[in-house]
Amino acid sequence: MAEILQPVQVLYCGVCSLPAEYCEFGADFEKCKPWLIRNAPQLYPDLIQESNSKVTDGISDQLQSSSITNGTEPSGSSAPKEPVKRLPGGKTKKKEKQEVIIEKVTRNKRKSITTLKGLDLFGVKLSDASKKLGKKFATGASVVKGPTEKDQIDVQGDIAYDIVEFITDTWPDVPETAIYFIEDGKKVPAV
Repeated sequence: MAEILQPVQVLYCGVCSLPAEYCEFGADFEKCKPWLIRNAPQLYPDLIQESNSKVTDGISDQLQSSSITNGTEPSGSSAPKEPVKRLPGGKTKKKEKQEVIIEKVTRNKRKSITTLKGLDLFGVKLSDASKKLGKKFATGASVVKGPTEKDQIDVQGDIAYDIVEFITDTWPDVPETAIYFIEDGKKVPAV
């Protein structure tokens, strides 16, 4: 006779609502870890070891910070550490460098667009900057979202010949050493 099959019991995560064995592939795995340790320890035995080592590290950090170890001030700097921003998957987010990147993109053989990225990192309001660039070079300039979802200024035409001098004169907070050109896919200093 044929064997009667029983339905599979699936344990769904209480945090991300994925099946528990797929939580590690979700966007909120760090948030899921405490729930998984409590409710599904058999699926992730390495999480239990990891949490135990974090607890012991946390206790030693508390001992050092409260100066219980030897009754003196803890060694090292007294300034609090800046928390590291983590992206999904545990990768760390790099701090943005303050630099202006100028790139010329050619379209339709003879027409070109000059893009400026990073002016906002120096406190420059991009809408005002695009108006000033449009007036100075008598061309169209607009603020658009770039491929990395960051705002950039697109200026019609090839204005790379005079733009470095204009940027440093108009916005003295932007040093000339922080301006780079993209030439043949390589970042080249404008100086």
